[in-house]
Amino acid sequence: MTVVNRPHESRGRGWTGVVTARPRLTLLLALLFTALAVVAGSGVADRLGSGGWQDPAAESAYATKALEKHFPASQPNLLLLVDTGKATVDTPAVAAEGRALAGKLAGEPSVTGVTSYWDGAAGLRDRDGREALIAARIVGDETAASKTLERIAPAYRGDHGPVKVSIGGPVAVRHELQTTIQEDLLRAEMIALPITLVLLVMVFGSAVAALLPLGVGIIAILGTDAVLRGLTEFTDVSVFAQNLTTALGLGLAIDYALFIVRRFREELARGAGTLPAIAATLRTAGRTVLFSALTVAVSLAAMLVFPQYFLRSFAYAGIAVVLIAALAALVVLPAALALLGERVNALDLNRLIRRGRRERGESGAGWARVARLVMRRAPLFALATTAGLIVLGLPFLRVEFGTADDRQLPASAESHVVQQHIRDNFPGSPGGAIDILVDSRPGQAALADYSGRISALPGVARVDSPAGRFAGGRQVAEPGPSEALRAADGAAYITVLSKGEVVDQSSQRLVRDIRAQHPPFAASVTGVAAVLVDSKHSIAERLPWALAIIVVVTLLLVFLLTGSVLIPLQAVLLNALSLTAMFGAVVWVFQEGHLSGPLSFTSTGDIETTLPVLMFCVAFGLSMDYGVFLLSRMKEEYDRTGDHRAAVEFGVRRTGGLITAAAVILAVVMVAIGTSRVTNTKMLGLGIALAVLMDAMVVRSLLVPAVMRLTGRATWWAPAPLRRLHARIGLSEGESTGPAPGAAPVGGADDGERGPARDEARRRVSAGG
Repeated sequence: MTVVNRPHESRGRGWTGVVTARPRLTLLLALLFTALAVVAGSGVADRLGSGGWQDPAAESAYATKALEKHFPASQPNLLLLVDTGKATVDTPAVAAEGRALAGKLAGEPSVTGVTSYWDGAAGLRDRDGREALIAARIVGDETAASKTLERIAPAYRGDHGPVKVSIGGPVAVRHELQTTIQEDLLRAEMIALPITLVLLVMVFGSAVAALLPLGVGIIAILGTDAVLRGLTEFTDVSVFAQNLTTALGLGLAIDYALFIVRRFREELARGAGTLPAIAATLRTAGRTVLFSALTVAVSLAAMLVFPQYFLRSFAYAGIAVVLIAALAALVVLPAALALLGERVNALDLNRLIRRGRRERGESGAGWARVARLVMRRAPLFALATTAGLIVLGLPFLRVEFGTADDRQLPASAESHVVQQHIRDNFPGSPGGAIDILVDSRPGQAALADYSGRISALPGVARVDSPAGRFAGGRQVAEPGPSEALRAADGAAYITVLSKGEVVDQSSQRLVRDIRAQHPPFAASVTGVAAVLVDSKHSIAERLPWALAIIVVVTLLLVFLLTGSVLIPLQAVLLNALSLTAMFGAVVWVFQEGHLSGPLSFTSTGDIETTLPVLMFCVAFGLSMDYGVFLLSRMKEEYDRTGDHRAAVEFGVRRTGGLITAAAVILAVVMVAIGTSRVTNTKMLGLGIALAVLMDAMVVRSLLVPAVMRLTGRATWWAPAPLRRLHARIGLSEGESTGPAPGAAPVGGADDGERGPARDEARRRVSAGG
């Protein structure tokens, strides 16, 4: 078929001309970019941090830094667990070895604040007297502390005469987290890549076409690693962000490449030449990809409003990987298609099957039948799916927020074993106390009065202060040599031991009660429970801003795509509804511990405070990704025909298989990430995999067509001023090079929806125009 009088098919016009004028040069530059990214991103994992859950401007953060400076022994980050076997820690040989180890550790560069049970710290002995602790602080930032630990650990770990030493503490936990995440990420990539390639071959049929999305994904992942490496020169970046880079790099690259390659092959099947097919693809699918990338990037950018660098790191990684994936899909992919042309279908394994379907006019027929069935029973499907999603989300009403600790690691990890021994066998939860920094040196009477009042608070076991030891509102011990060490450099600190667990509700309530005392001198509260209280406050304070950014920008972008007032509202509400199963599963599985055996993790009885925010932003963005693909094809058909019901059916027909395939592939990548031995990474991977599958298979396939059938043609309504605004600045899929192959009229009349626009369009198609 010869197509004439179509200006948009002219060779070399617009963006098509830019990216296809010199396709070999474009691919060479892409190869050069990838090579430079490999060099620039090398060693990025070694510069990433494993913390970032604390608000750096919070009271607890200030107090922690001040205590580290003035009283390093009060903030130990390295613990040596000394196990005597059957002897006791007071046996002369054991005591001598313990003192020798503590003295040796005190002589190590970058190590300070060394104390041990044998130095008079009675709280560093377990209840049975068979284990004791040596505590110290490794100075420097996370990277420097990790290098120091790597240097000194071999000299202390293992057997030393009558004792065996294991290494724990926050710095050891962070080091094992980084090592484990790097190993797990490599394994996840080895799992995901071959399975993804097989699935892509099944989706495309063509081995050549299947390799294109992987190429885009590799560019996105390596480019983002280089960006993260550059950011580490200026700010802290979490090691967990690398998991998102891999997942989104592969997932979104595959989504975008699937959409573009699928549309390119459709245009070729209509009889268009290579360049006209690329032009039509970029004008339609290309605009949708760009629009989708913006919506996903905005969802991830909302995490920048939070001060925790854990969340900000995911924004850095997410924005970079989304934009690089979109750029590669809109620049590198068209250049490759320009060189391949019809050869994009080479090594086609399913050609006969696909040809038979085209001849029978059955392309997407199964999805069309699903759409018709849903629209015939729209109230039933809308009610049933909505109720089902709400029920799946009900466990989230029982959510308890906590903080990440060593129990993220496998139960066999050394630092996890050490910390578990401390939790189970040592009194007073060493490392979990509440510390109070006193910025001045008030008199002993003022300190004693303040310490006594704190010791009388519900849930307090004991208060250790420069003024002595207090319990039950009264002084129980005079200040001794250890209490004298609590005052220095014009400052002092008080330690409060809670009767409850480190971060349970009673400990958090105790932090608030202490802060409500208002002593006549400056006092700042820190400790694990205080950090959690401050983090929850920080997130609660900024969460409305993050949600407002996501909602407002989503409403605006979907309006620019559709010109409708109702569709943006539907998109936001249905996207949020699609996440209920994920949040319900997170609580039921990870907080309450169901499936902890098969999934190999330790349940802590709570969810790390930042994880739901992260999962919402990522899953909402991916949900919008699929929503944009579906809405763009619906809008294209509605503009062409004016038939609402036919447009809904057409959108489901054309994108149902594509969205499902993309969701399955992304779920495979996320499940591979979810095989991690680190609980938070496992939660992130498996939770988002569930959200993606629920969105594609329930919301996009059932709930969206049901709701759009119920709203009818009002779905596309907008007041006249907004219609004029959309006509000037809105985005549109435009027209393809001709009717879809095998695209028989779909749908039927619905409340007078056989409009003149549709009839005129069909007359044009029948006339070859």
